[in-house]
Amino acid sequence: MNYYLKRTLQIPLTILAVASLTFGLIRLLPGGPFTQLRIQLLQRGIPAEQVDARIEALQNIRPDAPLWQQYIDYMIGVVQLDLGQSISLNEPVMAVIARALPWTVFLVVTSTILMFVIGVLLGSIQAYWEGSRFDKIASGGSIFLMSIPYYIFAVILLFFLAFQLRWFPTGNAVARGLDASISIQYISSVLYHAALPILAFTIGGVGSTALNMRGNGIQVLGEEYVEVARLRGLSDSRIATRYVAKNAILPMYTGFILIIGFRLGGTVVLEEIFSYPGLGYRMIEAVNANDYPLMMGCFLVITVTLVVGVYIADLTYGLIDPRISAGESDEY
Repeated sequence: MNYYLKRTLQIPLTILAVASLTFGLIRLLPGGPFTQLRIQLLQRGIPAEQVDARIEALQNIRPDAPLWQQYIDYMIGVVQLDLGQSISLNEPVMAVIARALPWTVFLVVTSTILMFVIGVLLGSIQAYWEGSRFDKIASGGSIFLMSIPYYIFAVILLFFLAFQLRWFPTGNAVARGLDASISIQYISSVLYHAALPILAFTIGGVGSTALNMRGNGIQVLGEEYVEVARLRGLSDSRIATRYVAKNAILPMYTGFILIIGFRLGGTVVLEEIFSYPGLGYRMIEAVNANDYPLMMGCFLVITVTLVVGVYIADLTYGLIDPRISAGESDEY
């Protein structure tokens, strides 16, 4: 129980560190985050008091206050889920994030589940048929997939299937003019627009998952309890599911949870390629428009999601594998 309490208390401390890092990095940028905006407003003849008031509303801090006071104001805003106003979109940052985050989560979760399922099945077959022609071909294909970044697959799929063959759309998350609803037309449109990003993200991770599962499967196949199961006359299917697959998948569970968090950052490039209006796409827009409040908000959400993913994986691993006593032993 002390271990779980310690890990839980680390969450707000880690988020505090991430928010502090975000605050500091933005202010290390040349010229300061709102220098250019201040100059533009002053050149328009707007009084300095009104300029300061507008900047204060945008970033939820007082621009003329000392740095420590700005930091406190920013942290209060983070606790209240008030990350200021987007400069480029002229709406609250949280509203932009709330609109973009579901699309990113949909891409990441769907592609990660597909990658995990396909990779585990492929790696299990490779392990069972170790040294066969299929194992050699599949291992070579997995290494090939690992050596190519997912965004290369994204560009290839976009060029041939979207631009050349026109089988898929080249942007957006749903057809224009289609309102959100629980209908076959809306759901099919969402899947149609997300097909290529999900496919590119899935292909980019199948190779490493399959090789990891193959290595784990081969190791488990050599364990004594598997040999005992064979001597007892158990069927190959039961050995494969009850003994090999279950124990080979367990070490990959933590990676499965963590990769969801890491892939949120990877969507920055993927969503830009497909013009998919998720969190990564909005972050690129914020960078191009020098929209510092939106940039800080997107970065904060991505890093906090990763922290929460690590926390969930750490706490639940001991529950799915009773052989491990969380925090009480270093032995696996």
